Amino acid sequence: MNKKKATALLLATAMVMGTLAGCGSSESETEETKTTSDGAAVLDFWTFTEIHGDFYETMAEKWNEENPDKQVSINVNVMPYDDMHNKLQIALNSGEGTPDFVDIEQGKFANFTQGTPALMDLTETAGSYTADGKIVQSRLDLYSKDGKLYGLPTHVGATVAFYNTELLEAAGIDYTTIETWDDFKEAGSKYYEATGKYLGTADTSALWTENLLMAELGGEYTNGDDVTVNSPEMVEAMTILKDLYDAHAIGTVPGGNPDKEEAYGAFNNGDFACAIMPFWQMSRYTSYMQDLSGKIAIAVAPQLESGQNVSVGGGGTGTAVVADKPNSELAAEFIAYAKLSDEGSVEIWNMLGFDPCNTSVWDNEEVTNNPDNQYVQYFQNNPFDVLKEIRDSIVGLESHASSSYPSINNQFTTVTLNAIFEDGTDVQTALDQAQSDLKNELGQ
Repeated sequence: MNKKKATALLLATAMVMGTLAGCGSSESETEETKTTSDGAAVLDFWTFTEIHGDFYETMAEKWNEENPDKQVSINVNVMPYDDMHNKLQIALNSGEGTPDFVDIEQGKFANFTQGTPALMDLTETAGSYTADGKIVQSRLDLYSKDGKLYGLPTHVGATVAFYNTELLEAAGIDYTTIETWDDFKEAGSKYYEATGKYLGTADTSALWTENLLMAELGGEYTNGDDVTVNSPEMVEAMTILKDLYDAHAIGTVPGGNPDKEEAYGAFNNGDFACAIMPFWQMSRYTSYMQDLSGKIAIAVAPQLESGQNVSVGGGGTGTAVVADKPNSELAAEFIAYAKLSDEGSVEIWNMLGFDPCNTSVWDNEEVTNNPDNQYVQYFQNNPFDVLKEIRDSIVGLESHASSSYPSINNQFTTVTLNAIFEDGTDVQTALDQAQSDLKNELGQ
């Protein structure tokens, strides 16, 4: 064995043994024969979210019951967000120390499909689940390139509004009357006058509301891969948000957006009465804002005028399989089952509180109306009632799959949004500067 192979073997073995210390499995020492003492194939999984590991372990139990001849055991390796993505890039570039399958966050995914991807084409494997049209196509498109599917989505991430009705009612505001952004502005100004606090958030570290407005306006961040962040649609979207900010309807939130630890505290303290966020924000409420149980209602997000798209898929994790490994085919079959099947989609809802991409689950009232479900118990209204109301108006932004999007997201969440909301930079000026900086960075 040469030195390079020996190094790879030691790294793989160290990763496996480090993970096994927490689960008690017994594996062989080579990648080619990595199995448990019971003969199950060990699949190394990397993620930046601990509960995703719990989900896959649960799905492995279900898979093993249905596939006695294809047993799997999941080695979960949870790492910090940036560390995991950086380590994955290095491993794929070197071809050493790679996992069998891995979570890649939507904003980073395009970084891993450049040139000839080291990820497996999952189109054929997923085909048995996608052929009947039950899977939301825009979420598959998010992780596709040149007609090939390289990642499987975890959720739709439909953007909705979360209103704290206790706070609003105390200020004389009925959230059900908020249909347009003008309504939101009027309610927000009234709320600020009554309480000195904000209705919504002006985010500086995420593009959740910008994504929604771009979907409503029919805009994109790119034309193909060419950056267009100072387009008329983008200018209008940011002008709407800046107008809300100037009217005190929204204010900057600790941590930069509602999905941050600092923000959870602000919502718990009653500093904000609304979050406009993807559907998966429900799990943040149940996990980090338990005191608000029974006080939060879910509603359709504000729109500019009737008849527009009213929601956009936000965020997401594409689970990918590293190509040309001994268990690549098995890993692909397993994650397709876990993420796209009826069984997996039910657990995506039950365990993670996500809106599954398999929309057949949306109409299964035994699942969606289960009184024992923690999300059904927490929120004032049934979450799926809102989902089904907007199901035909949830779109995806094509630019989210662009190779330029990771740079765009970084530019806005580190520079541009702060310039507009914190520094008072004119919207057009800030967007023109972002366009110029991104063009230079990307060589366009």
